[in-house]
Amino acid sequence: MKKIAVFTSGGDAPGMNACIRAVVRTAIHKGHEAIGIFRGYQGMIEGDFQPMYPYSVSNIIQLGGTILRSARSKDFRTPEGRAKAYANLKANDIDGIVAIGGDGTFTGARIFMEEYPDIKMVGCPGTIDNDLFGTDYTIGYDTAINTAMQAIDNIKDTANAHDRLFFVEVMGRDAGFIAMSVGLATGAEAVLVPESKTDIQQLIHTLNTNYTNKKNSSIVVVAEGDDAGGAFKIAEEVQKHCPYETKVTILGHLQRGGRPTCMERVRASRMGVAAVQALLDGKSGVMIGEVKGEIAYTPFSQAIKHHNAINPMMLGMVDILS
Repeated sequence: MKKIAVFTSGGDAPGMNACIRAVVRTAIHKGHEAIGIFRGYQGMIEGDFQPMYPYSVSNIIQLGGTILRSARSKDFRTPEGRAKAYANLKANDIDGIVAIGGDGTFTGARIFMEEYPDIKMVGCPGTIDNDLFGTDYTIGYDTAINTAMQAIDNIKDTANAHDRLFFVEVMGRDAGFIAMSVGLATGAEAVLVPESKTDIQQLIHTLNTNYTNKKNSSIVVVAEGDDAGGAFKIAEEVQKHCPYETKVTILGHLQRGGRPTCMERVRASRMGVAAVQALLDGKSGVMIGEVKGEIAYTPFSQAIKHHNAINPMMLGMVDILS
């Protein structure tokens, strides 16, 4: 293998820089050249490549975002775009790639490898949603839930001061892992997630019971993909039937930023090292994961087809502890 490239694609996630650092330094340590591809697949099409050295990734492990930047590429979805990407990779003697991203990233990698099997690709799961099959935790998830938890803790202060009901919307268009974790961690009265149908009448009953029992404030955590329509719509309906003064807070992209946690940096570094080693061992078309503390290899097709599921027991815990 002549050169090993690394890129980040799709939504950014805290810990991506730690993974980039690990890939670059491991490749060089193993005697190979390292190349950074900027702006994901779009940069691959445009030949936005840059040699990487140990100093190129100095002092980045603590940074959120991604020094290689990220983009969503419409051009890469076309055969013509992928052909341009392949030509650029061959012209630069790149025959091994570490792709850091989520569903879309691995879908693109799988299609590209079917067309150009001489380019070997291994993925690292970079997404705050924690919804990829084949790993217990994705890069970005731990930091995102800690960021959201701290924000909701702050919101609870003002909720208690004013006897308010807050609906807090967190990221999770297709998966409720962030909502479930932060809901339990902050003592939310209810957690609404895409994996479970929301019963508005039951929610109203729960909140009114809390009010009758002299609970002066309440927090409801809503995943953005909840079937009831998002925090604003749900809050508008609940306000008609609850005595609380109701407010809505959308945490949004706040959850994607910030310094990665200690465990995030360790996990991302471990995955980056394992990704390079996997390429050198002849593996390709697999996502690096961490399952029960051990490195695991999951084919891209399985990682994107199957999704981690929320443990039903956690949904029950919210009702018990609210």
